[in-house]
Amino acid sequence: MLPLIEGFLNGISIGSVLLIAALGLAIVFGLMGVINLAHGELMMLGAYATFVVQNVFKPLGEPWFNFYIIVAIPVAFIVAAIAGIILERGVIRFLYGRPLETLLATWGVSLILRQLVRSVNWSMTIAIVVFCLLFFGAMWYLSRQGNWEQIRTKFIAITLPLASSIAIFTGVLINNTKNQALTKAWFSARNVDVTAPAWLRGGIPIGTFQFPIARIFIIVLTILCIIGVYWFLNGTDWGLKIRAVTQNRTMSSCLGIPTATVDALTFALGSGLAGIAGVAISLLGSVGPNTGQNYIVDAFMVVVVGGVGNLLGTIIAALSIGIVSYIIGSGSLGLMLMSSDSGGTLLEVINFFANTSMAKVLVFIMIIAFLQVKPSGIFPQKGRMAEL
Repeated sequence: MLPLIEGFLNGISIGSVLLIAALGLAIVFGLMGVINLAHGELMMLGAYATFVVQNVFKPLGEPWFNFYIIVAIPVAFIVAAIAGIILERGVIRFLYGRPLETLLATWGVSLILRQLVRSVNWSMTIAIVVFCLLFFGAMWYLSRQGNWEQIRTKFIAITLPLASSIAIFTGVLINNTKNQALTKAWFSARNVDVTAPAWLRGGIPIGTFQFPIARIFIIVLTILCIIGVYWFLNGTDWGLKIRAVTQNRTMSSCLGIPTATVDALTFALGSGLAGIAGVAISLLGSVGPNTGQNYIVDAFMVVVVGGVGNLLGTIIAALSIGIVSYIIGSGSLGLMLMSSDSGGTLLEVINFFANTSMAKVLVFIMIIAFLQVKPSGIFPQKGRMAEL
């Protein structure tokens, strides 16, 4: 019985990681119908934000360092949410209703973000700020004029290459100064380590094994995120507007709901949750440019199995996949059959899948079989979105 309890608890912890990774995706993909392949990179930004906050608190020493993770959660949320708003306003808003183009665009953004964290330094940051001031500053000024719609195309055609050239020239000039403080990469391609505070180290003994406190913290963080998302979607005016736009965008627009603002807010919320997921995964291992890629496939899998846009379905799917994956992959099920002196051929099959990679294969097979029976997931979508 003890191996089953151990497998169940560890499975819940793995499911919590999957759930917190999939929460933001469930909102963006489920409510907006956007396949965001850059979701993993938004998690990565949250993880790097945690690393930066850790380095800010480290010189302060104890006891302040023990509380850096509490500060890192809202910081990661804000950083990822801002990145999400920029992504939605700059790319996604022009591609609604075009899933293939959205897929390719967000995949390109994911590559850009990964290369950005490898290469970002002060010279690149200054060049980006110069571009934003020139391009968006000029756009803000001219958009207040009465003939903005007539000159918009010409403005972009002229100002975009001009501002880009000036920004690139500025970056090259700074790099030619050979100043290490300005040209040294902040993170580089190597992974960085996030040190858990003292109160998150160690574990709670349960029988012959210890359940890590960091995993318990992730479970609690996931529960708080679920409560927060549920309250926002069901207890606030903007949550009501988001659900209205999800059900019927055209009718919502006719009733005066600002659908463009709702889209930006929804994307910011989903991206911010991805940032919080980055805080969680930074406690489980080192952080690198490819950190988010380890979770994006599993997160999509959780959303599809649970039912697109359904919070309860996402919770059930994440916990089920986590528990089944661990119990099979760790060999806990095989140990139970061996202790009961039963199994035979079944035991050999279970032992064959008793490793992480083969357990994932078996879980994929089970999911494919499940989707043959319920192609819309555990809880299918309702309303007009289900007809699309």
